[in-house]
Parts: sequence; C-alpha cells; structure tokens
Amino acid sequence: MRRVVVTGLGAITPLGKNVQDFWDALVNGVSGCDLITRFDSEKFKTKFACEIKDYNSLDYFDRKEARKLDPYAQYALIAAEQAYQDAGLADADHDKDRAGVIWASGIGGLDTFTQEIAGYVEGGRTPRFSPFFIPKMIVDIAAGHLSMKYGYRGPNYATVSACASSTNAIIDAYNLIRLDMADLFITGGSEAPVVEAGVGGFNSMQALSTNNENYKKASRPFDANRDGFVIGEGGAGLILEELEHAKKRGVRIYAELIGGGMSADAYHLTAPHPEGEGATLVMKNALRDAKIAPEEVDYVNVHGTATPLGDRSEIKAIQRVFGDHAYKLNISSTKSMTGHLLGAAGAIESMAVILSIVNGIVPPTINLETLDPEIDPKLNLTVNKAQERDVKVGLSNTFGFGGHNTSAVFRLYKD
Repeated sequence: MRRVVVTGLGAITPLGKNVQDFWDALVNGVSGCDLITRFDSEKFKTKFACEIKDYNSLDYFDRKEARKLDPYAQYALIAAEQAYQDAGLADADHDKDRAGVIWASGIGGLDTFTQEIAGYVEGGRTPRFSPFFIPKMIVDIAAGHLSMKYGYRGPNYATVSACASSTNAIIDAYNLIRLDMADLFITGGSEAPVVEAGVGGFNSMQALSTNNENYKKASRPFDANRDGFVIGEGGAGLILEELEHAKKRGVRIYAELIGGGMSADAYHLTAPHPEGEGATLVMKNALRDAKIAPEEVDYVNVHGTATPLGDRSEIKAIQRVFGDHAYKLNISSTKSMTGHLLGAAGAIESMAVILSIVNGIVPPTINLETLDPEIDPKLNLTVNKAQERDVKVGLSNTFGFGGHNTSAVFRLYKD
C-alpha cells in the first residue's frame, strides 16, 4: 500500500496559539492550567481548567462569521489553516477532487447547545432558537466548513469516539490515502468543553480533579495523589499526504505515519479494563499494522489522564506489550501540561510525538512528585523534565469513554 507522510501541522492550545509556542511550552514543562474565565465557577467543585489564554474570536474571524461558529469549529478552522499554510498548500496546484477532510470532536458545539437551551428556558412559552443552532452544534460541521473553505471535494466527515476521536480521524485519513482513495487530507480534532455543562457534567461523574488549592499541579499522571483529569480546550490539525504526492510538491516531510490500531474494551461505560486488555490489544494492533517489533519503539505518549484507574491499566498494558523493552522506552503524558482536550487529545498528542521525532526531545510528565506505589518505579516516565533522545519511532495512545481505544505509530521519514 501507499506510504503516508505528515507535511503540515497547526495548533491552538492552552500552551500556545501556534505549533512553535505549543512545543516550546511542552519541552519546558509549562502548565496550561489556570482558574476558569469562561464562566463563573464559584458554585462548581472544580474551578480551574486548561483554557486557551487570551482568546478572542475577532482576532481570527469577523463578527458576522464568528456568530455562526461554535468555539470548537473556530478552533478547527484556526488549527487547520495553520497546517494548510505550513504544508504550502495555499500556492500548490493539487487535485481537490482527491483531497478530503476528516475532522473529529468528542462533543462538538456544547457551548452553543448550552446557550440555546438556557435561552429557551428563560424565554418562557415562546420557543426562540437561532437558525444557526443546529449547524453550529453538530459534530460534523467543522469538517464541512473546512471542505468549503479549501474546496476539497474528497471524503468529508467527522469521527466521534469520545477521547479517541481525533486519533480515529487520523487513522481513517491514513487508511484512505494508502488505499488510493485520496491523496491528501486535512485531519485532526478540536474541542471546546470548558462551559458550565461540560465542567458540571464531568464533576458529577467525579472524573475531574478538584484540587482547587494547587490547581497548577492538579494534572498529575501516575502520581499517588492524583484525583482526576483537568479539562482542556483547543485543537490541532495535521496534513497527511501520499508520499509521492508530497515529494512532487517538494514540501517538508515531518514524519511518516506507519500504523494505526483500534480496539474496544467491551467492559464498562466509563472505566477502563483494570488489566488494560483493550489497551494491550490496540497497541498490538498498531504495531502489527506498522509491521514493526515492539523493540523498535522509542517513545510512548500515553493517554495518561491522571485518573486512578486509567493510569494503572495503561501502564500494565505497556508492560505486557513491550516486555523488557518497556524499561528502555521513554513514556510521558503531555496531558500533565495541556490538560485533557477530549476529542482533540489524539491530534494534540500525535503532534507531540511527531515533534519529538523531529527535534530529538521527549517532553516530560510534570507534577509527578510521589509515584503511585502500584506503578513500576524502574519505568522511565520522563519525570518533570524533558529528555534528549533520538526518537525514530513514537506511538500515541488515546482511549475514550465507551471503551474506544486508538493508537497511532509515527516514524522518522527516510526515503
């Protein structure tokens, strides 16, 4: 099958509004967490989140356009435009019938939904809804906006698998390119869940950290005192391209995507399998698809949300898949810095793996002070400080509520 490479990257995140700022903050172990500004969180159990700092939609869209776009779709358009420009597509002569968009979100227009329902309740008996309510809210609309903006007439849809959504999007784009059903995709994911319903809903599940006294260190994967994830917002875009198509354009190639795995826990609504069976299967599937041995992997960017059950089960799965080689891996959770971007997490973390390959640096797991006694202390969790490493192969894990598991494998590009 045809080879697939990454030729463009874009990002708007709690660590920065472009790829370079994001990467610099990641390598320097910066926390993107702060007190919530999107709404009054006084009555909520959790009063902090990883928001995009100083975000103003009018910096990117005119007022009329911004009114038609939920924040999740705004983030999609911003991240995708950066990736599009980075890949040199604005001036490239390419077949738009063979270019597509697969864009993910776990929830979609939650802010729009919340506002519209609140407006209906406050309005009494007269139902007043915006004509943009439905097109702003639906999860597939970001992909639609992107296809219209760039005139891409190839496959166009959204993937929705909770926190695994954007890795699913990347894997789908990868498969369609290597099966010769397209030459190029804009793919990735975006999420805007820092609203009352998002924070309140996850609070009611006891999924979020409530460490309001020390919120900068609240996202602490693998730590014995972790108490849940920190919710985040933003998006990341990738340009995936068939190798020969990219070479003809003479564009920079960041890395090669060589494998994707998917599996299901088939176990519980929200909890992972305690022995990591689904996580084990998805990594084995990804490595098998990539046609590489476990010993060839240098870095695993884990799902690592800082939930008590999730972190332990993923580490068990890594040790099962990699055996003795697990002790030679760099393992890190960049969610310790970005927070958990839900459906956008896979795209953000795939980008972190790609940049690790490009720059020879593995970003750290910050806020790890007291290791969970059930996690093997001999593993290299890249604790609190980035480590230089010649990363030839990196793997990104993302797992979602409902038992959805995805893994993507990236490799240093060699002709």
